[in-house]
Amino acid sequence: MTESADRLQVRSARHPSIYGIGFFALDIVRSAQCKTSIRSYAGGTCGNVLAILAYLGWDAHAIASLNGDAASKRVREDLSLAGVKLGLARIAPSVSTPIVVQVIKRESKDVLRHQFERACLECGHVLPDFMPVPVQAVSRIAAAMPEPSVFFMDRVSRSSIELARIAAERGALVYLEPSDIEDADLFEEAISVTHVVKYAKERLPSIGDTTRSPSVLAEIRTVGSEGLIYRSRLSREGAWSHIDSVPAPVVVDACGAGDWCTAGIIATLGAKGVAGLVSCQERDLADAMRYGQALAAWNCGFEGARGGMYRVKRSSFARQVAAILGAEATPRARRANAVGRLRVLPSGRIACPACPPILPTARPRR
Repeated sequence: MTESADRLQVRSARHPSIYGIGFFALDIVRSAQCKTSIRSYAGGTCGNVLAILAYLGWDAHAIASLNGDAASKRVREDLSLAGVKLGLARIAPSVSTPIVVQVIKRESKDVLRHQFERACLECGHVLPDFMPVPVQAVSRIAAAMPEPSVFFMDRVSRSSIELARIAAERGALVYLEPSDIEDADLFEEAISVTHVVKYAKERLPSIGDTTRSPSVLAEIRTVGSEGLIYRSRLSREGAWSHIDSVPAPVVVDACGAGDWCTAGIIATLGAKGVAGLVSCQERDLADAMRYGQALAAWNCGFEGARGGMYRVKRSSFARQVAAILGAEATPRARRANAVGRLRVLPSGRIACPACPPILPTARPRR
């Protein structure tokens, strides 16, 4: 083995990798503090999970068609600064990048809530939505995905299922986080190659009987303020276990809490692929859920789905999450929290594709 190859293997061992396909979007956030304050960030479940795991020290790779419009440039810029690798983020053909508007409103002095809009705040035009990566690109993507630790998908499509199957054959832990079930047959096929499935009860009260699929090792259902329940083939003969929610020290905005929870679970369980998950004990599963909940609680103190990443130094983040975990911070969870480094990310504003172009202001003549 050459010296350079040896160095690559050492780096791979230290930096687990995740490849994600699905919902990448431009999040446009209107603040509750000022109605004229509008910021834009890379978002979408898949985009957020990858950015958070890059923040935690993983090699995170985006699989997407962010390849043309102004929104895609902003998303790529933000993901890149977060540390996400974009070598597979310009899959042809060009499509309009999804845009999601989040409006944060103050209901009282101490209560904020957020709502999502699918229309532009300026012109009222319906904003672009998700389009899957074409199946014709699967072979090219697979060639650039040699030994993934985790494969993540949040939208079921023919391309995502084919890539998940390939990743599983290469030892990856396949993690599915659906927001709905549009095609029951396609969803069943996705479940057949999935190892961990996580979903929110308010969006999907049930996803059917996952125990029919021998590949599913863990099923996680979040239940809002009540915490989450999970069951696994790895412990207690598949019985449901409940974990209470972790109280947030400060609640500003709950947007993105589920994405942080997912990233924490993956960071704790997924570094060694599906083989690492199979070797887990009951306590390991509970630790992963608790660590994910602690990350979610921490991010509730900031506006936006990943607001804390922009405002807190990496060293402070580690201390604050450790404080939330308190005595529950087991060695496995502490190791997941100890890697990575902070990237301080800028934000900016961008118009929707239907808005009239913003022309530069002419300078007055002297």
